[in-house]
Order: sequence, then structure tokens, then C-alpha cells
Amino acid sequence: MTTGTETPRWYTSSYSGNGGQCVEVATNLATPHGIVPVRDSKNLTGPALTVPATAFTTFVAGLRAGDFGTA
Repeated sequence: MTTGTETPRWYTSSYSGNGGQCVEVATNLATPHGIVPVRDSKNLTGPALTVPATAFTTFVAGLRAGDFGTA
């Protein structure tokens, strides 16, 4: 996925376990393009979900606040 001249810089959270059930995000596109691409860490050439940066920020804030409970 390339947006303009910028390429996503993918990373996995340091909070992710090493069980292979992770997602990667590319937050470097949030400020210049208003999006945060998200992809499956096991399928690096697969599709990426493009999330509006404001929605991603709200989601992360909800996680930090414990709004989603635990499984």
C-alpha cells in the first residue's frame, strides 16, 4: 500500500504477545493523510484496512480506558 509518495512504516505494538495473533499499524500516515492502515501481521502482502485517524485515536483511547473489557 502506498499513499502518494509515502510508504507505510508498519510496526507491531510492544504489548503484543509472541503468539502470532497480532496486527500491524502504520501511524506515520495519520498526520499527512488522516488515515491509519492496519494489517494482519501473518499476511504482510495481504490487504490492509484503512481507518480514519480520528477513529483509530478514539479506539486506542477506549482500549486504554478499559472500555472494551477483557476476553
